[in-house]
Amino acid sequence: MFFKKKKEEPVQQEKKQLLYRENIQVGCKADTQENVIRKVGQMLVDTGYVDQPYVEAMIEREKSFSTYMGNELALPHGVEAAKKEIKASGIAVMVFPEGTQWGKEIVKIVIGIAGVGEEHLEILGVIADKMLAADSVEKIVNGDVDTVYNMLSGN
Repeated sequence: MFFKKKKEEPVQQEKKQLLYRENIQVGCKADTQENVIRKVGQMLVDTGYVDQPYVEAMIEREKSFSTYMGNELALPHGVEAAKKEIKASGIAVMVFPEGTQWGKEIVKIVIGIAGVGEEHLEILGVIADKMLAADSVEKIVNGDVDTVYNMLSGN
């Protein structure tokens, strides 16, 4: 007797959140700019937002122009050619209460960004909007993981 093999349904992949608590590190100690980019980029890799080559693309972007945004904030992200390395849009956050050198500036908040398609522009806009106020920066710099998560995820 022959049985028809049941046709397998395609597995529906759950859409990733933009930010997970495990992608937030507070109380970070100062490090070189390249090491910070590598660490924040590795968090994006480890949570499945990007493939490993994206981290090098983040360093490449920084060489072409600084991702320092003012207000003690840097938003490292990959060069355009690395778009193919992005699997889902997401961010990773490192907070340096005493600051860390970023080119000629000191930053206290570093948010690594990976955006599918043009989503990176939307993500940049939302973060810039939230970080405009100095008190927002202060809350994040002095906050714990939950504070940072709630502020940046809109909860």
